[in-house]
Amino acid sequence: MINMSSSKTMKVFSPAGCAPDAEAHPPTVVEVVGVTKQFGKVTALHEVNLCVYQGEFLTLLGPSGCGKTTLLRIIAGLEHPTRGQVFIEGKDMTRQPPERRPLNMVFQRYALFPHLSVAENIAFGLRLKRLPEAEVQQRVAEAMQLVRLAGLAARMPHQLSGGQAQRVALARALVNRPKVLLLDEPLSALDRKIRQQMQDELRAIQSQVGTTFLYVTHDQDEAMAMSTRVVLMCDGHITQVARPAELYLQPRSEFAANFIGDANLLAARVVATPDGLAIEWGGCRLEGITVPGRGAGDQVQLMVRPEAIRLHSQPPPGAACIPGRVARSSFYGFYWLHRVIVEGQERELIVRELSETSVTEPGAQVWMTLDATRTIVLP
Repeated sequence: MINMSSSKTMKVFSPAGCAPDAEAHPPTVVEVVGVTKQFGKVTALHEVNLCVYQGEFLTLLGPSGCGKTTLLRIIAGLEHPTRGQVFIEGKDMTRQPPERRPLNMVFQRYALFPHLSVAENIAFGLRLKRLPEAEVQQRVAEAMQLVRLAGLAARMPHQLSGGQAQRVALARALVNRPKVLLLDEPLSALDRKIRQQMQDELRAIQSQVGTTFLYVTHDQDEAMAMSTRVVLMCDGHITQVARPAELYLQPRSEFAANFIGDANLLAARVVATPDGLAIEWGGCRLEGITVPGRGAGDQVQLMVRPEAIRLHSQPPPGAACIPGRVARSSFYGFYWLHRVIVEGQERELIVRELSETSVTEPGAQVWMTLDATRTIVLP
């Protein structure tokens, strides 16, 4: 039996990407109001509204071409919106150039000066401001210590690894003590292992310095691992703003369900029972699901994550189960991913089995049960 009561506690964010008034949250540092951006006949952003709160790690996530980098560049002042406004600390910065905004940016390509040492690269912005040399040296030393570059002050950019170059770019931005640090896919050039290490380091640095981070990526794992909140974008629109766990467990659209992790989307219908309403799918009646605003005969769409399905070699007594046959299986180190053909249907279900040794093999007859707490009805 599936209990959908957990869905009633889902935190809902306003279309503007700001928490409801009833929820306490830190002050807003950046506010985007009704921003539309057109490039000729192409509209890259459609009436986008977003609040970025002080001290959070907010990530703009979405597929290529969804508008996330365009939105970041508008906040940075590198692009101007066709319509709408950008406020930073309550001040209208819509038409202000980048150098007049209390922001710094780390690009996908680190753009280090090849003729300057690590320390000179980090100090470059401070010297442009004509700060006293003693203060420059102190802040450079603090920044290098923060990003674990101590001892590399004299090295030249061509002598650095990819991870070290990324740290120099980060230190060069943080040394200016910006209100908000903008990061445009800064880890995309790194290999997988170093990238994962840098994800942990970025989150630790952000927590230590307390600077607001606004991060852009198309990598869902990266966004989920680092972010306080995730802004999911599609075709120039914000489709959902939520904490990572909420976005994964309680997506509010088919796009969100499919883009964040793997998902099984099942077309089901509401049926009447002596005890009320239930949902029927695959010849099984799933009791105890609350579907507000729906009645008997209505079509609904269920979302079931692969790890919310369990495989059994025999039908479990008293449980609603769906028969199927394993089409193929892949091993990923600590779990198996199975493709199971549902009996009597043409479709496959994705099932994640957290085990080093699989209990099934291709061609095996299996029965599937759904985890009550991980099955939701999409709005």
